[in-house]
Amino acid sequence: MPEFEAVIGLEVHAELLTRSKMFCGCSTKFGEPPNTQTCPICLGMPGVLPVINRRGVEYAVKTALALNCDIAPMSRFARKNYYYPDLPKAYQISQYELPLSEHGHITFALDGQEKRVGIRRVHLEEDTGKLLHAGIMEEAESSLVDYNRCGVPLMEIVSEPDIRSPEAAAEYLRQLRAILVFLDVCDGNMEEGSFRCDANVSVRPAGSERLGVKVEVKNMNSFKNVQKALDYEIRRQVKARREGEEVVQETRLWNADQEITLSMRSKEHAHDYRYFPDPDLVPLVVEPAWVAEIRRSLPELPDAMRKRFVREHGIPEYDAGVLTASKELAGYYEACVRAHADPKAVSNWVMVELLGRLNRDGKDITQSPITPRRLGAMLDLMAKGTISGKMAKEFFDEMYATGADPAELLKKKGGQITDVGEIERIIRVVLEKHAGPVAEYRAGKEGAFNFLVGQMMKATKGRVNPKLANELLRKILRAG
Repeated sequence: MPEFEAVIGLEVHAELLTRSKMFCGCSTKFGEPPNTQTCPICLGMPGVLPVINRRGVEYAVKTALALNCDIAPMSRFARKNYYYPDLPKAYQISQYELPLSEHGHITFALDGQEKRVGIRRVHLEEDTGKLLHAGIMEEAESSLVDYNRCGVPLMEIVSEPDIRSPEAAAEYLRQLRAILVFLDVCDGNMEEGSFRCDANVSVRPAGSERLGVKVEVKNMNSFKNVQKALDYEIRRQVKARREGEEVVQETRLWNADQEITLSMRSKEHAHDYRYFPDPDLVPLVVEPAWVAEIRRSLPELPDAMRKRFVREHGIPEYDAGVLTASKELAGYYEACVRAHADPKAVSNWVMVELLGRLNRDGKDITQSPITPRRLGAMLDLMAKGTISGKMAKEFFDEMYATGADPAELLKKKGGQITDVGEIERIIRVVLEKHAGPVAEYRAGKEGAFNFLVGQMMKATKGRVNPKLANELLRKILRAG
């Protein structure tokens, strides 16, 4: 659709990893029985007074600094008024005119190009409760409310409308999630709702500077669904523009089963929420010295680490992007490189063999049964020719299943056959058994040679050194 251009902005809500809620002392532990982690403050009872969670402010400042934002010397909490069953006090404490931070950016690589997306603001608010929809009776449905999540510290990260494709939107979210996880401020769990995304998308004629009518898309619980929902919505809006239909400003829900967006409600505007400063909370002043202290505590972030992996380890950009998806995975990779001095070989085995099995089993790198030292030791055996590539995969399977040490497996299984005399003996046995293929090879049929190699591998159960075996086999066949 070259005649149209998509304009996408993303709003991410990230639950912070504090032990208590944003304005009261209730626990934030996930998965507890419904309505067991509440108090008069987070339930909005009359006469209660909220108190700001210092750790929540610290985590938001840390995130804002990592996203290159300016920290406001003074910000203010406001009441965002709306009624919904999961919001017991009928307003949400958020930030509006004076947010905690603004004017940041994030950079990431996509298809070999460096992308930069502006961050409009990072501000603090509180989460709402959760509606549980269930059929109570056969003929009727009902919704139950769990208020445990009410008041959990929530950080909203709003991008500028700088994203131009669904693929870039998904990659932006992956990189943003990686930053939050690296900072230890959010666990990034989309299934549990601790990392959630709403997208604002419009289309306009290519080359135009004027923004089109914006549609908000909700209910996307994975990077893949974000990409699919945006792709569908862009096509829907382009089709409407081509056919002369009006695109209305509204909120739409993504239906993952049908892979379509559905209209939910007309889009609200800021004045619909009747924002006003929360009278129970004083302005939030963040001292410059505290900001400087938080800045010094920042770890190496994914983008910087990705570039360092490419520079220091000489691995492709793609590999570096995969291996810096989490702090634990990056640490595992570098520990393997310290154990085995071929960074590319390590990245191949970690990404393909190890992550493939961990993903299959629903595990992450912290649950790997193979330690970096043992993976490095196995790769050393393969690099030295002690075991072949096929044997290495067999070793790896057993190491993954049992946590075995490759040195012990070598004692039990034996290594690669590299003795020239032994290989020549095996070749002669194979040639005596297969005179027909030998004659075919000497008649010029190269396929017969591959058959003979296969028979050697079969006779040695794959333990013979393939390169040496091929060289000796050709030598003996040529010698007659």
